[in-house]
Amino acid sequence: MFQALFNSLSGLFSFSKSLNTVSNNISNMNTPGFRGSDSFFSNINGSRGVRVAGEGMRSTAGDIRQTGNATDLAVDGDGFFVLRDADGNLHYTRAGQFRFNDDGILVDTVSGFEVMGLDEGGSLVSIDIDTYRSLAAEPSTQVRFAGNLAPGSTTTSVNSIVMYDPTGAAHTLSATFTNNSSATPGSFLVTVVDESGATVGSGEIRFRTDGTPLTGFSELTLDLTYNGTNQSVVLNFGTPGALDGATSLSGMATNLATRSVDGHGVLGLSDLSFDEKGVLQLIYSETEKQQGPQIALATFPDESALRMTAGRMVSGAATNEREIGRPGDGRFGRIADGSLEMSNVDLTQEFADMIIIQRGYQASSRVMTVSNEMLEQLYNSTRGG
Repeated sequence: MFQALFNSLSGLFSFSKSLNTVSNNISNMNTPGFRGSDSFFSNINGSRGVRVAGEGMRSTAGDIRQTGNATDLAVDGDGFFVLRDADGNLHYTRAGQFRFNDDGILVDTVSGFEVMGLDEGGSLVSIDIDTYRSLAAEPSTQVRFAGNLAPGSTTTSVNSIVMYDPTGAAHTLSATFTNNSSATPGSFLVTVVDESGATVGSGEIRFRTDGTPLTGFSELTLDLTYNGTNQSVVLNFGTPGALDGATSLSGMATNLATRSVDGHGVLGLSDLSFDEKGVLQLIYSETEKQQGPQIALATFPDESALRMTAGRMVSGAATNEREIGRPGDGRFGRIADGSLEMSNVDLTQEFADMIIIQRGYQASSRVMTVSNEMLEQLYNSTRGG
């Protein structure tokens, strides 16, 4: 009878501990990246009752929900984000609630730990955008033209041609095209002036009888000087024999204009995002973009051996067997930016587990009551004798 009393007491303790696990799951059902756990029971040798042998973390992923925040990240597939604390210790999480701090470092919003990326050599590095906040100026080297110069036109001007010098300063040029077909069929004389009206270049372009640029006369090079620095800019009027640039077709109006000008001034970072490979995409303008560091992921041979700790992170002996890699490579999942993984807690399952725990607790309590009554009866009968 004493053993029955101890057995029932171990049941009460075990079911109570299991209920703690269920309550923790339910309380974290809205915690991003949280993984629910299950309690495992084991008998004690010699019919000495039961104990909770341990907890196993559920390895199934939660639903991915869009947030619209570019630095919120979710792993679609296997892998955990890698974080590093101030002491250099590594931590792992599925909760990708990240932000760039005042120093330009990508950090976890809850713990403040740095989010790790991988450099080209595969070493773990911080994801720092400080060096990417601006894009250095790039001098213009080419101006492309498109449109038609009607053979019967006399003088045509293309204004507001904005190009950039090596310091990133913008300069506005204007080009005038004068029909020279009376001297040479298909010929136009080109004069280019700057903002002050000074001529900075001149030359000749010619068109074939089919209206496409003539070989040897489809480009004009300007030799410019700004602040003592020489700069060559090519005016490109298209591929000879092709209709991919300027033309001189009869029966069509004159509508020649600049199609594109390369180069740019100093540009500030306007937007950013992460692609599915976890590579930081930095956007400075519609045409100027740059790639930054890449997110690092860690996988483990047995995720069920991990356990949840504070800050939505995982720990356990299995973390010593981690494999670090890049999103989308091999077994590593891909990155969903602007999204978060929700918890994998199933409320229906938790309620079902809670009912089972309650029934087990009630049964153990009943065994304890009966054992106590039998002991009391034995005591009374012995005393009475």
